[in-house]
Amino acid sequence: MGPIELKRPAEFLRTHLLRPFSALADFFYPPACSVCGISTGVHRGLCAKCWSGIRFIERPYCEVLGIPFSHDLGAGILSAEAIANPPAFDRLRSAATHDHAVRDLVHGLKYRDRTDLAPMMAAWMLRASDGTVESCDALIPVPLHRSRMLTRKFNQAAELARHMARLSGRPLLAATLMRVRHTSQQVGLGAKAREDNVRGAFAIAKGSENDIFGKRIVLIDDVYTTGATVAAASRTLRKAGATDITVLTFARALSEPI
Repeated sequence: MGPIELKRPAEFLRTHLLRPFSALADFFYPPACSVCGISTGVHRGLCAKCWSGIRFIERPYCEVLGIPFSHDLGAGILSAEAIANPPAFDRLRSAATHDHAVRDLVHGLKYRDRTDLAPMMAAWMLRASDGTVESCDALIPVPLHRSRMLTRKFNQAAELARHMARLSGRPLLAATLMRVRHTSQQVGLGAKAREDNVRGAFAIAKGSENDIFGKRIVLIDDVYTTGATVAAASRTLRKAGATDITVLTFARALSEPI
């Protein structure tokens, strides 16, 4: 029996037996835009209006901070911010700017328990990762403190990392990095206050040091604003021996391209 014949039972199941259930699901839960809810042709998609409002972050951009440039300045060009204040990580990549539809997606996942959005968001992040996910040794989500988990019910960064691990086949270390100190909400705090708020907040789980030492790590979060949280987490990973750290977020707060 050849390879084509071996696939036929699964193909038959998918095309004939599961189709009625899919049609029934579409009847009760018709495909709709993940942002505004208007009817669309596919699940986990966006309508034309919401899609047109997304600003994906594409090259040319700063190779360290991922800040987009208004025009191409040549390969390897860094932004003034990256030169003046080198970050604790090696590079930052984000899928889109944190405005309009992207903000609604972030809030939906984070505050409205829309975990159904995570697979689509993770796919966009994987595309924006600039090959760092494929070449890394492990994916690590920015953790929540256990007290925050009780009220939030799930960690949005871990949910994004879980789907990214599934899509890329890279290992997910969901419990290696810990948030050992309860911190205040970062929303509404200035840059200096955010930095003070997360200082000493992270640690490597006991017995997990070998997960980090000598490894290339991709640190996952939903949004990059001032960078205080991922900087504190990156310093913990670097102290534990990580040789390369990429911060990968779904969105980032950004002014106009420079």
